[in-house]
Amino acid sequence: MSAHQNLTIEAKEDLMEEKNERTDANIRESSIADEAQRPSDEAETTAAQVEDAVDETTESAEEQIIATLTAELAEARRQADEALDRALRAQAELQNFRRRKERETEERVAHANARILGEILLVIDDFERAFDNVPDDLQGEEAAWVEGFRLILRKLQALLEREGVTAIDASGEFDPNLHEAVSLEPSDEVESGNIIGEVRRGYLLRDRVLRPSAVRVAQ
Repeated sequence: MSAHQNLTIEAKEDLMEEKNERTDANIRESSIADEAQRPSDEAETTAAQVEDAVDETTESAEEQIIATLTAELAEARRQADEALDRALRAQAELQNFRRRKERETEERVAHANARILGEILLVIDDFERAFDNVPDDLQGEEAAWVEGFRLILRKLQALLEREGVTAIDASGEFDPNLHEAVSLEPSDEVESGNIIGEVRRGYLLRDRVLRPSAVRVAQ
């Protein structure tokens, strides 16, 4: 083999070796790039996972806060309803108390009025009995005195009328709610169970019996 051929073979071998070295260098550079890129990819993946975890944690916290606020709102509404119910009950009890007191006051006043009016009725009874026994032939000063007392009687009767006092009808059928039988008498003119005559006049205080009529009843 000539020297020229030897040089040619050696040159080829050098070129092949240089090519292999460049290939190895490229492979090493690619590997290094891959190694450098892998942490970046892993970092991006980790960041995404962290972001997802943060989102999940935030959503869970928000749901918990909403649940807590909803429960607190429900409890506040329950307490408000109970407070309103207690207030309404107290108001109703107060109104009932006032009505009861007003009714009791009215009853006491009515009872006192009935007692006073009953006393006045006794005075009127005395006047009426006295006038029933006044002689018909009175004249002069005596007649004037009698007329003065009649005027007093009329004033007392007007007072009773203003207070709602009216006389009870003492005719017709006997009514135990309005009349008080002082005697039972046989009668050919009045049907049995009917009133023969009035012994003492009775009165109503509006729709309430102030004093029943004392009557004689046919047997």
